[in-house]
Amino acid sequence: MLLDTASLYYRAYFGVPDSVKAPDGTPVNAVRGLLDFIARLVQDHRPDDLVACMDADWRPHWRVELIPSYKAHRVAEEVEQGPDTEETPDTLSPQVPIIEDVLDALGIARVGVPSYEADDVIGTYAGRATGPVDIVTGDRDLYQLVDDERGVRVLYPLKGVGSLQLTDEAWLREKYGVDGSGYVDLALLRGDPSDGLPGVPGIGEKTAAKLLDAYGDLAGIMAAVDDPMSKLTPSQRKRLDESRAYVAVAPTVVRVAGDVPLPEVDLALPAEPRDPAALDELAERWNLGGALKRLLTTLEG
Repeated sequence: MLLDTASLYYRAYFGVPDSVKAPDGTPVNAVRGLLDFIARLVQDHRPDDLVACMDADWRPHWRVELIPSYKAHRVAEEVEQGPDTEETPDTLSPQVPIIEDVLDALGIARVGVPSYEADDVIGTYAGRATGPVDIVTGDRDLYQLVDDERGVRVLYPLKGVGSLQLTDEAWLREKYGVDGSGYVDLALLRGDPSDGLPGVPGIGEKTAAKLLDAYGDLAGIMAAVDDPMSKLTPSQRKRLDESRAYVAVAPTVVRVAGDVPLPEVDLALPAEPRDPAALDELAERWNLGGALKRLLTTLEG
C-alpha cells in the first residue's frame, strides 16, 4: 500500500476541526486525522507493506523547465537553491514535521527523494512491485498507474478513507473511455488548472476521450493533424497544430517518473513501534494519545 501522504493529510486537515490542539495550543488536526486514516486503511486492507510517500520537492525544476506554469500559482516563495515554498494554510505547515516524527517513531516507512514528487516515488514503487499494489490518493493524476494485469489500483477517498472508490481499468474506461496508460494523454489534452497545465485550448475531457478513441493515443492524434484525410474538425486541427510545442513536452511533465533512486528502507508494516520511548514523548507533547492507541491496536492485530 502506497500512501500519497500530503493528499491524505490535507484531507485530514480540512476534515478534522482545528480546535483539536496540543497542550501548547498548536493545532494537530492533520496529525490526528492522518493517524486515524492509516488505522482505518490497515484495518480494512491489511497490507503486507506500507509506504508513506512524501513530496521532497513538490514542484521539481525539471518539470518547471518544460512547462513554466506548472504549479506556479501555488508558489509562496521562490527558492534559488532548493524547492520553492508552497502556499499552505498557516496551521498546517507546522504539523508536517510532527507527522514525520510520528511515522518514524512508529516504524512506518516514510520515503521522499530530492527533486521528485510523492507521485514519482509512488510510480517507481508501483513499477517495481512483484505483487498487487493499492495506491491511496485524492489526486486523479495517479489514475495513470492503474494496471489490472499487474494488480495496481487506486483507492480514491470519497468520504474519509472508510468510503473508497476502487479505481481499476473497467472504472476508468466507463468514466473516461481510457485505461491507465491512456490517462496521461487524456490529462495533458484536457489540462489541469490546479497543476497549472494549460491543456489544448478548446479540447475538454469529452473531446479528448473521443479523439483518443478515434486515433488511439497522442501520437495518433498528432499524426491525424498532418493527415488531410483525417476526420478532425478544422478547429481541432488548428488548435492541436498550434499546441505542438506544449504537446511535445507535456507527456514528460504529466507522466509520473518510474526511475526514482529509491533508498533502501524496510517497507514491512510494523507490528509494534520502532521507538516506543520517542512515541510516548510525542503522544504526550502533541496530545495524540487516542489516535496513536487506535493505530497501535490495529497494527498489533
